[in-house]
Amino acid sequence: MNTRKAWTWMMVAIALVLAGCGPRLRVGELRTESESVELGSTDSVRVEIVMGAGDLQVAGGAQDLLEADFTYNVAELKPEVEFANGTLAVQHPDVRGYRTPQDIKDFRNEWDLRLRDGVPMDLSATMGAGTSDLQLAGLALTGLDIEIGAGTSTIDLTGDWASDLDAVIETGATDVTLRLPKDVGVRVQVESGPTAVTAPGFLQDGTVYTNAAYGSADANLRITIRAGIGLIKLELE
Repeated sequence: MNTRKAWTWMMVAIALVLAGCGPRLRVGELRTESESVELGSTDSVRVEIVMGAGDLQVAGGAQDLLEADFTYNVAELKPEVEFANGTLAVQHPDVRGYRTPQDIKDFRNEWDLRLRDGVPMDLSATMGAGTSDLQLAGLALTGLDIEIGAGTSTIDLTGDWASDLDAVIETGATDVTLRLPKDVGVRVQVESGPTAVTAPGFLQDGTVYTNAAYGSADANLRITIRAGIGLIKLELE
């Protein structure tokens, strides 16, 4: 199992099942903390986001490379932020050996991450369980890799694209809404298990969905979705 998948399923365990026989994670005081990371002289970056369980929001519009607000009430899950050698990592600490929070119904873990527009960026986001809203239009993405274990997710790739993008989205038990541009070429291949796909306005050829601009536009989005169970909604801008 690769590192990202190991993180995903380890953190799903936090939210859904007992993750060991060690001490129990406990819900405590609700905290909200802010953090920012300056870009410095780096020309391009890799961004790695690993969130186990909770609510994740990612968007552009930051003045710095990262402007973040974290709200959480399990002290052991305080997010870790590091920027070194061109890689920005925002992730949960390793809590293997702990059990799920005793007051799971009161568990809060919310990340609001804003990234800087215009910086060439290879973005990787891994989420175990919960909800995610990824407003990625406007970011200068050079690569995109998303993995979601369980929950619901909205991924917005609308807007103008100056260059091609290859993206991979892997889902477990997830309902995903993927918003896509009309005037940029779009090709989506869905490699799915028992997953339903709705794609109004797209041309379908087996498991491949394309918009009218694909093949003639100056820029094209080529997206592979590897889905488990759930619903995939493709929406044109």
